[in-house]
Parts: sequence; C-alpha cells; structure tokens
Amino acid sequence: MARTTLRKSLRTSGHRKLIAVLTKTRKAAGLTQRDLAARLKRPHSFIGRLEAGERRLDVVEFMEMAKALDVDPAKLFAQLID
Repeated sequence: MARTTLRKSLRTSGHRKLIAVLTKTRKAAGLTQRDLAARLKRPHSFIGRLEAGERRLDVVEFMEMAKALDVDPAKLFAQLID
C-alpha cells in the first residue's frame, strides 16, 4: 500500500494567508487580541500564538472565530481561495 505524506500546514503560504486574513478581519472589527480571546472564552495567548504563526487552527475553531468576529465563515473562507 502506498503511503501519502501530508505536509504540516504550519508556516506554509496557505497558513500565512489564513493568519493574515484573520488578523486583518480582527483589526477591521476594531478588536484587540484580548477582545477576541474574551469573545472566544480563551486565553489571550491563544490569539497571540495563532497570529504569530505558532499555532494551527482547525475548522471548528475557524467557525468559532468567524462567529466571534461577526463574519460569515463562507465569506471569510472565500478570501483564502483567491
């Protein structure tokens, strides 16, 4: 059976784009990292590590973040596929 090796998504161009879109959206909403973390009921280090590219984000967390930013997750995701 052939094995397929998946690359880790941390620090890839796609991951950097995700971080940029989320950071831009947070700032456009007028929120600090602490504000967004409070909305998510997470420590502020969660957002800090994410925006620093030190942490990956799964799809459930992406949906929660979009909701916390008052943004349609589909529209947010669409920005990643351009």
